[in-house]
Amino acid sequence: MAACDRHGFPATVTVGFLCVAAFVIVLQRYGLVNACLAGAGAFLVATIVLLGTYAIYLARRRNARARAALEPPPLSALADPRVILAGLQIVQAIGFKRLLPIFAIGGAAFALASRPASEGRRRGARAAGGPPPPL
Repeated sequence: MAACDRHGFPATVTVGFLCVAAFVIVLQRYGLVNACLAGAGAFLVATIVLLGTYAIYLARRRNARARAALEPPPLSALADPRVILAGLQIVQAIGFKRLLPIFAIGGAAFALASRPASEGRRRGARAAGGPPPPL
């Protein structure tokens, strides 16, 4: 997609100059009315091609979404029996009594990090001129 963004503008300018050149050639050979009709026909063909391409894109995207909806969701890494077994072996080797304070601190940190900011803290940050808190 980045290559398309980088080359999109020069390609558009090039196509524009080619259209102007074709218009001038038809204007010199056949006259103004025929040149305008030829330009309108070229834009009509380009529009039909772009609409067809967009319809194909939408159909493929719809098919991909339907296929993704039929697939089962990926399992969590914590549901893997090997991970559970490794965790149990670590707990057994270190000892549950030594790991209990670490689990307690980790649980408290997770609980504090997962709760949303209160209204008072949000208003205070805005009044102080600081950036708004992340959502």
